[in-house]
Amino acid sequence: MNETATQPTAPLRARAEIDLGALRANVRTLRALAPGAALMAVVKSDAYGHGAVPCARAAVEAGATWLGTATPEEALDLRARAGLPDSVRIMCWLWTPGGPWREAIEADLDVSVSGMWALEEVVAAARAAGLPARVQLKADTGLGRNGCQPGDDWAELVGGALRVEADGLLRITGLWSHLACADEPGHPSIDAQLALFREMVAYAEERGVRAEVRHIANSPATLTRSDSHFDLVRTGIAVYGISPSPEVGSSADFGLRPVMSLKASVALVKQVPGGHGVSYGHHYVTPGVTTLGLIPVGYADGIPRHASGTGPVLVGGKWRTVAGRVAMDQFVVDLGGDELEAGAEAVLFGAGDHGEPTAEDWAQAAGTIAYEIVTRIGTRVPRVYVNEGVGEIAEIVPEVVGEVIPGYEGDDVAQGCDVKRSGT
Repeated sequence: MNETATQPTAPLRARAEIDLGALRANVRTLRALAPGAALMAVVKSDAYGHGAVPCARAAVEAGATWLGTATPEEALDLRARAGLPDSVRIMCWLWTPGGPWREAIEADLDVSVSGMWALEEVVAAARAAGLPARVQLKADTGLGRNGCQPGDDWAELVGGALRVEADGLLRITGLWSHLACADEPGHPSIDAQLALFREMVAYAEERGVRAEVRHIANSPATLTRSDSHFDLVRTGIAVYGISPSPEVGSSADFGLRPVMSLKASVALVKQVPGGHGVSYGHHYVTPGVTTLGLIPVGYADGIPRHASGTGPVLVGGKWRTVAGRVAMDQFVVDLGGDELEAGAEAVLFGAGDHGEPTAEDWAQAAGTIAYEIVTRIGTRVPRVYVNEGVGEIAEIVPEVVGEVIPGYEGDDVAQGCDVKRSGT
């Protein structure tokens, strides 16, 4: 992925404007919520679709001292291209057998280990590299995904890691876990997971583990559970200004500002008669004489097909709705007779300051979560980076490639919520 420092010389078909000033402000807000802990900005999946390298740099400028990725390949790319200070730690956690352990060790990454197979592979890589590995042991405290089970499995993993540490082949730098329902304050699993995490940490420490950081808090826990902060909070979606718990509070309620705005240029405006079918299947038929606007983005760009007939767009100062099906490269809105020029701006989502829809509005329209809406925006849509100065374009990625809100810690909040949104 290449980056330049110039504005586009011609109007773009579509663009995702990334406000790095908003991202910095979000990081500062999150740091204030967890003053006793370090902050990890999670930049996996190309920073949730926002661009990993620029977002990582901005997060570090605002005080993040850790960066997190899912895959080692993401972490290696970040270490190679971001030009970060040596003091910034980078952690990656989604490993499969035969992964690039040696490259990760040589790049001074923190790697996560959840089982003995991974410990054996990282030890072999450390021997080959002639360098000790920085290893974080992950505990499964109830999410049921990655992580080591409590009991005998945890005892075996901790004991094995300590023996290898004594031989100088690794350093146990972290003990960590992940919450399943942190976006549902009051869910009984939260207290249960925190209690089990404390037990598993205590077991490891009683046997000699001296980790640099202990961490379990994701974005929702950072915002609503100060008792989960430990030494480090891992903030993902909140860094990008999206509420991880919209049923509990909006981005504004949490003091966050959405970072991405998705915009397109209207490709065509035309008048059609009543009874005119629109898009595949004619699921929308015009009720009378009207004007249609063609928006040149589709599901190949990440616009969810599930939002056909429901997705909101601000065009000509008014909210419009996707008329008919979202196609691969385009969709249509009924302009209700309004006459607009081709090239007019269509705002699919943004911060909401000017009446435009938000990513959460699209999530509701598509029956999904805002995490998915921003992350799925494809590589055909260039990212345009806007700094703190109003309208100042910093760089373009071409198409290749406060306090905890009161009352949210009790068991009486969000009980029975059936929408599962927990993430990083």
